[in-house]
Amino acid sequence: MAESDTRLAWRLFNLNWIPIAAMSSVLLLAVLFGGFSVEPKAFGVMSGMAGQFALMVYLYFWARGSAADPKLLFGLGAIAQLLLIVVIMGPLTYVALALNWPLQDHTFLAIDRAMGLDPEAIISFVNDHAWLMTALVTSYGFIKWFLLAVPIILAATLRLVRLQQFVAAFSLALAITLVISTLVPAVGTFYGLNISPADFPSVHTKVYEAQLRDILAVRSGVLRHLELFELAGVVSFPSFHAASGVLYLWALWPVRGIGIVAAAMNVLMIASTPVIGAHYVIDVIGGVLLAVTCIAVVKYGVAFFSGRATAAKIDYVRARPLEADAR
Repeated sequence: MAESDTRLAWRLFNLNWIPIAAMSSVLLLAVLFGGFSVEPKAFGVMSGMAGQFALMVYLYFWARGSAADPKLLFGLGAIAQLLLIVVIMGPLTYVALALNWPLQDHTFLAIDRAMGLDPEAIISFVNDHAWLMTALVTSYGFIKWFLLAVPIILAATLRLVRLQQFVAAFSLALAITLVISTLVPAVGTFYGLNISPADFPSVHTKVYEAQLRDILAVRSGVLRHLELFELAGVVSFPSFHAASGVLYLWALWPVRGIGIVAAAMNVLMIASTPVIGAHYVIDVIGGVLLAVTCIAVVKYGVAFFSGRATAAKIDYVRARPLEADAR
C-alpha cells in the first residue's frame, strides 16, 4: 500500500473517534438525567477492553512511528472503535424507546401488504420448511462474526482506507437508525399481525420474544437498568441487520477469495431478518437503502477530505520557496 494511503487511513482513524465521543456523551446524559443506569461490570469490561486496545495502538504508533506494522495498528484500532460503538449504541436504543412515540406496526404491515409481501405468508412458508429455518437461524448470527472478521481481513490485506470508511459508515448507519427508530418505533411482525409465536412451532422466535419483552418494559417505565449482555434488538425500522449485511458485503467485496463467500453469507443474513428478527419487509428495504446511502456519503466525504488534504500539502510546498525568497 502507498504511504499516502497509510497516512490518509491514520487521519481517518483519528476522525472516527469524533462520532464515538458524541455517542458516549448522549449515553452519559441519559444516565445522568434520563433515569437510566447501566450495569457497570459488563459495560466496564467491554469498554475497558476497547480502551486498552486503543491505548495499545497509540503507544505502538508513538514508539515505532512510520515503522509500525499497519496490519496490527489499524486492525486493532478498528476493533477498538467498533467494539465501543456497539457497547454504546446498544443501551442508547433503549433510551430512544423511552420517548414513547406511537408504535407504527400497523403502518409497516400495511406497506408490506401493499407490496404484496404479507409477513404471515413468509412466516408460514418458513414454518413448513424446517431445513430453511435452520439455515436462517445460523445466518442471523453472522452479524457478530463479521464485526470482528471485517477489520481483521481488511487490515491483513492492507485495505486500510476502506477499513476506515467501513467504520465510519457503520457508526453513521447506527446513528441514523437510532434517530429513525425513535420517531417510528415498532415491535415486530407477530405483534403487528396480532398472532402468537406458538402458532408457528417450527419458527425460531426467541429473538422476537426478547425484543417484545424489553420494548414493552421500556415503554412502560419498568425497565431502566440496562445489563449489556442481556440487551435485545429493539430496533425495527430500519433493520440494522440488513444494513450490516450490506456494509459487510461492500467492505469485503474487493478481497479475492473472500468477497464472494462474504457476499453469499450476508445475503443469507439479510434474508433471515424478516423471520428470525420478526422484521417487516419494509424494515429490510429501509436497512439496505440506509447502508447504501451511508457508504456513498462516507466515500464522498473521504474523497473530499483527501482532496483538501492534498491541496493543502501542495499549497504548503509551493509556499516554502516564497518564504525562502522573502528571507
